[in-house]
Formats: sequence, structure tokens, C-alpha cells
Amino acid sequence: MNIYTEFSGRVKTALSGIGLQTPAGAPLDLGRVTMESPRDPAHGDLATNAAMVLAKQVGQKPRDLAEQLAAALRADPDIGEVTVAGPGFINLRLSLPVWHRVLGAVLAEGDDFGRSGIGAGKKTNVEYVSANPTGPMHVGHTRGAVVGDALANVLAYAGYDVTREYYINDAGSQIDVLAKSAFLRYREALGEDIGEIPAGLYPGDYLIPVGKKLAEEFGNKLNSMTEEEWLPSVKGCAVSMMMDLIRSDLASLNVHHEVFFSERGLHCRDNGPSRIDEMLDALRTEDLVYEGTLPPPKGQVPEDWEDREQTLFRASDFGDDTDRALKKSDGSYTYFAADVAYFRDKYLRGFNEMIYVLGADHGGYAKRLQAVGEAISGGKAEVIVRFCQLVKLFRAGEPVKMSKRSGDFVTLRDVVDEVGRDPVRFMMLYRKNDAPLDFDFQKVTEQSKDNPVFYVQYAHARCRSVLRQAVEDMPGLVIDDQALQAAESALLDDVGELELLGKMAQWPKIVEAAADSHEPHRIAFYLHDLASSLHGHWNRGKELPQLRFINADDARLTLARLGLVRAVSLVLASGLALLGVDAPEEMR
Repeated sequence: MNIYTEFSGRVKTALSGIGLQTPAGAPLDLGRVTMESPRDPAHGDLATNAAMVLAKQVGQKPRDLAEQLAAALRADPDIGEVTVAGPGFINLRLSLPVWHRVLGAVLAEGDDFGRSGIGAGKKTNVEYVSANPTGPMHVGHTRGAVVGDALANVLAYAGYDVTREYYINDAGSQIDVLAKSAFLRYREALGEDIGEIPAGLYPGDYLIPVGKKLAEEFGNKLNSMTEEEWLPSVKGCAVSMMMDLIRSDLASLNVHHEVFFSERGLHCRDNGPSRIDEMLDALRTEDLVYEGTLPPPKGQVPEDWEDREQTLFRASDFGDDTDRALKKSDGSYTYFAADVAYFRDKYLRGFNEMIYVLGADHGGYAKRLQAVGEAISGGKAEVIVRFCQLVKLFRAGEPVKMSKRSGDFVTLRDVVDEVGRDPVRFMMLYRKNDAPLDFDFQKVTEQSKDNPVFYVQYAHARCRSVLRQAVEDMPGLVIDDQALQAAESALLDDVGELELLGKMAQWPKIVEAAADSHEPHRIAFYLHDLASSLHGHWNRGKELPQLRFINADDARLTLARLGLVRAVSLVLASGLALLGVDAPEEMR
């Protein structure tokens, strides 16, 4: 049950009933008509802009049109009050039975209350994390992992056909550096004193197991080879073990991808042309590439910059700032060429919405990726890019020092091992993805209302505690789901109870808004609001015993209130599940 969709439909029915049309006799365009919650709850439960956006179409003043529409809406028995505000906004106050039906819907639908079909099965690829396989996940990857994973959860809940994908950057110079670093650890495993790790190589202890594995597999054999000979074997072993490490790190955060796509596979020519070769041929056929030169970079021009002819993609024809090189001067492909081939591969796999969750250091990628999407798909595929800003770590207000194991950064596993998965996931989502985030180890583990994850989880645990307490206090009372659904919800009329019902009524709209805007933080914000209403009403019950959820002298009222508590717990659990956070039964 989505009251926003339902009453938006009733507004459109009322508009039809008063016979509105354009001066030319055409039907009205209702695409911009919305139904929202007023900013000030004192104005009503719902508000529509219908008169504001339709007045010009029908040649009337917004206020005059609003009065006509308000008169028609007053005939609706589910609308208790209609007022016209300002230049023509229409505020609605709903009758009590509407809120009681919301409660019935939550209890009947359970985990499915709020689930939406707006995605209509649209094939959507969410690519996130995609870190170079050169070491463990660091805290910067953590935020992208959580945002991408939660976004995928929300989209799936809203009816999209979602695939979670990780792009393995296993081609390029950084993999050569990884292999050379691992080769040093191999020599160390054989007993050689390798001294300080040279600058430019990866110094972390995480490569020691790679060296040992190479020593076990090859013995001293690699030492008798040239670098050109040992490099492929060491690369393969190092990348494989790094990806095992990355998968393990992500699993500790409850992040699991369905597809791991290898960049190296785009370059492979074992069975004929590579996928990058095929991409370039396809672009040439469609006149999307040409041989030409690029202007020098803006600002100070590097001394080694050459005005040379290159194979260029017509990115500027599709909204990018400049055309992009697909080949280097030595004839090898650029990183961008692999990006284009990768997008084309996803498009050929049937995805018509591609979402990229990237770090803040990729800020210039949005336009070029969108240009690629426009060109490759002919405008049929949508490209959405979401950037995750940096995370700063603190402990009691002091910056956190670096990790020895990684060499020069704090790892994802360091953070999860210290505070637990749930605080990490919730707090990474308790700020919009493109806003900087301060993460304090002490604050996210304290049990207080100032800690958002504790506050929300405690609300769920409190609901479950109330239901357990009812069994103890009223042993003859049946409080299973069937009994709660049959309870007399009309007995719920206190302002705090109605506030909880109103908050739960917002849940389907919140899910759709989070999916449509690709902003999973909206779920975290909503859960905190719902928890606040629950805790607030609980505290009122401490002062006013007649408001308490359990009243041993009134079984009918107790059942109705327990139904409310059960419904709140269901919505909290659904929201926490989308964030990848547990909904605990109890907290001590």
C-alpha cells in the first residue's frame, strides 16, 4: 500500500471529474503532478502541486484551479480535510481509517511492504569497488563497497533486475609492479635477505604469503629465469591470491559480487581478435573513431608532450570535454580503450542501465563514461555515475595511524575487525555519498542515542522486547501474526501512535525515491526518523502509563498496540536488510 500513489491517483480522478482540458480541447499532461508530505506536518498529511503545474495548461490562475480541485476532493470519505495554501498548493489531512489500513498492510505484507515494481525488471549493472588487485581493500574502498552494495539491494527491492559486478584491473603497469614486489617476497621465502623494499614497489606484509606460495610451487626455479620468463607465472599467482584476499575482505563486510570481470580478458587474442579489437572495428564502422591530433593539456604543457596523430574516439560529439585516445604512440591500447570495450561488453550482455560507483579521485570520468554509453548504445542505455568522497578515520577525535600490514593505509579489515560490520555499513550510508565522511571508532561503538546505528538497531530490539514482555505479562494472550492482523487498529488514535503510522506509510515512497535517485543514504535517514518516533513514543509512555504498549487490564487495546509495535519492527528490519545491517532481537 503506497498512500502517495493511491492519493495521487485520486487527485487525477478528481481532475477528470471536473472536466478540465486545455483551451484546444486536448487532455491534460499530468506528468508533473506530485504527491508529497508537507514540510510542516501541521499543514496536513499530504500535499499536491496539481493546481500549480496545471494552471497554465487550462488557462486559469493556480489558486482558482486549486479551489475547484479542493472542492472535488472534499467529497472523498478518506480525506478528512482539504486546504489551499499560498498561491495554490493543496494540503490533505487523511481520515483515521487510512492509517489503520496502512497498519493492516504492513502486518499482512511483512517483509514485502514497501517492495516496488517501478524497476519493471530493467536489466541493471551495478559496478562497484573494482580496486586494483594489488593488495587488501583500504578504507576508501569500504565506502564504495557499502554504497554500491546497498544501492544494488535497493534497486532489486524496487523491481530492477540487478547484477553486482567487480571489474578486475588485472592488465597494465600496476600488475607488473605487483609481480616484481611478489618476486622479492619469493626470494625472501627462499632465505635471501632482501633488505628494504625499493621505492616504487608494494611494501605491505600481505605479499609474504604470495612469496611463500611461489617458493612452494616453483622452488628455486624462478631465480634461474629472466624477468620476461618468470613474469607471467608470478603475475598469475599474485593476482589470484590478491583477488582471494579482496573477496575475503569484502565478505567480512557482507559484500558479494555475482560477476568478476577481468580486464585482461579484453586484451586476450588466444582465439582471434580481442574484444578491444572488435570494439575498435565496430566503432570504425559507425564512424565513431578517426585519426587525428589532440590539443595540448590545459595549463602547463609537459616537456615531453608531442603533437602526434592518434586513433581518437569522438567523445566530444556525445558531451565529453574532448575526444579521447584509444591507442598509445607505440600502438598499444590506452586504459580508455579497455573502458570502451568493457562498456560495449556489458551492453551486449543486455544491460540497459549501467551504474558506476567510483572514488572521488575519478571525478573526471562521468562525462567520458556517459559519452561512451551514448555512442555505443545509440542513446538506448543509461549511464549513471556516483562518486564516493573520502573517509577520514578518528579515534576519540584523534586521526588514526596507518596499518603495518598494508604498508601505507588503513585496511577495510582493520576497520571491520575493530568495530564490527554493522557500524561500518550503517555509518558509511549515514551521509550522502558525495559528502566527506568522518568515521570515529569510539563514537560508532558507543551505546547512546548519539550513535545512529545503535539508535536504530535498539529500536528494533526494543520492539522485539515489548513482544516478549507481553507474553510474560499476559500469558493467555495470543499475539501471533494472525491475531495481530485481526486486532482492532481503530483503537489507535493517540498522536504518537498516528505519528508512527504516518512514518511507516512513507516507507514505500522512500524506497522508490532512493531507487530513482540512486541514493541509498535515504534509507538510513528514514530508519533513524522511524526509530526516533518509536523511542519518543516509548518515552511518553514512561510519563503517561495509559500510553504504554502493554496494558494488562485491556487485552483489546494491548493487541492493537502490539500490532503497531510488530509493524514498526518489520519496517525497521526491511530497511536494515537493504543496508546490509542486522536487525537484532535484543541488545544489552
